[in-house]
Amino acid sequence: MPVDILLTVIATAIIQSVFGVGVLLFGTPILLLLGYDFVDALSVLLPISLTINAFQILKHYRYLDLDFCRKVLLYTIPLVVAFLFIAINGKININLIVGLFLVFVALKNTLTPVANLLTPLMRQEKLYLACMGLVHGLTNLGGALLTAIVHHKHYDKHTTRVTIAVCYAGFAFFQLIILFFMGREFEFSYSENVFFLQTGVIVFLFTEELVYSELDNDKYNTFFAAFLLASGVLLITKAF
Repeated sequence: MPVDILLTVIATAIIQSVFGVGVLLFGTPILLLLGYDFVDALSVLLPISLTINAFQILKHYRYLDLDFCRKVLLYTIPLVVAFLFIAINGKININLIVGLFLVFVALKNTLTPVANLLTPLMRQEKLYLACMGLVHGLTNLGGALLTAIVHHKHYDKHTTRVTIAVCYAGFAFFQLIILFFMGREFEFSYSENVFFLQTGVIVFLFTEELVYSELDNDKYNTFFAAFLLASGVLLITKAF
């Protein structure tokens, strides 16, 4: 059993259990840096991400922003599918661009010039969602842009997480379909993948009770902004 993957699953599952994203956003670059193939990384991470999101959706589906999720399905998912094919056959690094964007979003509420710059961009929602699909298909980093636009909407913590969870689950579901139809042989056995999945679920259950349930809306929004800032800095660092 690869210990490095197990530790990656535990760390990223904690993040996704709180914010709705993390397993793919951080797990993908970590596994690539550890020397694993992009598709093999997806085969491990996608089921975990999808399952954690499913638990989050079942618990707080009443808070869902359904209109936003419909827009993601229409403008983002088709590009996720299309550009995943390109990603499998090539390597494109846009970490620096995504990272800088996240840093700007995290600082939006504290720096007025940043807010004045980003607000018009966020209002071009259809174009933004299309770019998000392109980024996620190519790099698996679309969760970063998803959290940014949801943070911009100033939801309460339940609406924030469940809306992200539905959209992120949609990404994972269609990516899994693509991998299935590719019929590719994966490095990891079925039993190993099941063990990683079970670990992710256990981490979610503990994090839900010990961390998420203890955060009020103000604390959650503060931690969410810090999460965006940390994500941006890490992506910028990885770009170099």
